[in-house]
Amino acid sequence: MRLQTLALAILFVMNIVTPPVPLLGQPSPQVVPPGIQGSPPEEEGRAKLEKEMAKKANQERHADLKRDTDKLLKLATELKEYVDKSNENVLSLNVLKKAEQIEKLAHSVKDKMKGPN
Repeated sequence: MRLQTLALAILFVMNIVTPPVPLLGQPSPQVVPPGIQGSPPEEEGRAKLEKEMAKKANQERHADLKRDTDKLLKLATELKEYVDKSNENVLSLNVLKKAEQIEKLAHSVKDKMKGPN
């Protein structure tokens, strides 16, 4: 009796653990590895959202670059005017301030051109 109970328990466990064998003539289910499976809709939506956010950030960075380069041109023009007005013996304080502003802005433009990396 104990042997029959043990045999039934083993058969029951084996039936649960091992997948059923398909009958002949029936198509077997296709197993697709996880890496090859299609992306779930949430992942596709997330990827699309990330792409849109990156595009928007790039557009904002480009607008900032345009604004900063326009300001850089204006400052450089003003610096040239100050230098033209000064003589060889006197260097205006405004010339030094403009040069410092240009330097800071040029570094900022350079960093923005490199991007977020």
